[in-house]
Amino acid sequence: MVAFPRSHRLTRASEFDAMRRDGVRVAGRLPDLDVRAAPSGRTHPRVGLIVPKYKHTSVDRNRLKRRLRELVRTRLLPTLPPIDLVVRAFPSAYSADLAGLADQIGRVRRAIDTP
Repeated sequence: MVAFPRSHRLTRASEFDAMRRDGVRVAGRLPDLDVRAAPSGRTHPRVGLIVPKYKHTSVDRNRLKRRLRELVRTRLLPTLPPIDLVVRAFPSAYSADLAGLADQIGRVRRAIDTP
């Protein structure tokens, strides 16, 4: 089991602003996610999630956050080099199924693995 400790998360607004400003889009344009990466000065990867409301209920938003967090925890964290990564959900992510989101996270992993 892979944990997702606080040390492996981006938590500060300044960190998210820096990723928006300096991060490079990973895996091109995905249908439901925007993923940006930047080098990290740490020995481990850090991941941040952005899930805006987009006129959905808090139940929908929390469900999407849990799905993304689990996919990142199980499929990305074990294979990531020491980089900072931000995953932002588009409105279409609310209607995407888990398999579709998993496929997109897999594309991100493959894009990071290949230089």
